[in-house]
Amino acid sequence: MGTLWGQPAKTSYHCGKGMHLEAAIAYREKRRSPRYSFIASAELIEEKADVRIASRVSELSLHGCYLDMMNPFPTGTMVLVKITAGDAFFEAKSEIIYSQPNMGAGVRFLHVESNSQAALDRWLDGAEKDHQRQSG
Repeated sequence: MGTLWGQPAKTSYHCGKGMHLEAAIAYREKRRSPRYSFIASAELIEEKADVRIASRVSELSLHGCYLDMMNPFPTGTMVLVKITAGDAFFEAKSEIIYSQPNMGAGVRFLHVESNSQAALDRWLDGAEKDHQRQSG
């Protein structure tokens, strides 16, 4: 794939890892917006216990992302997600919607402030343009 940190890449659907094909297709069809490959550093904070996990974003959409990590929080955990790519910063109150031990977690953004939304919109616009260039 050959991506750089903070640079969008080819669109894909990450949810297939560890799922049966039928479950992966059903999950993908539930998405409200496309998810794009996007590499950036991230931090998850479970605020009640003040637990922090460093992570890496591998896919990003308007409503959530997939984070690569060895020991993800359990499904249903409420977290604050912080993402940094280049000089842009994003944070959102979020929920772990699926957790895959030794792989990562799917995260749904629940509350995004306007300055973070602007960063997300710029990243997704770049990802869409990159996808259009790659698919010809």
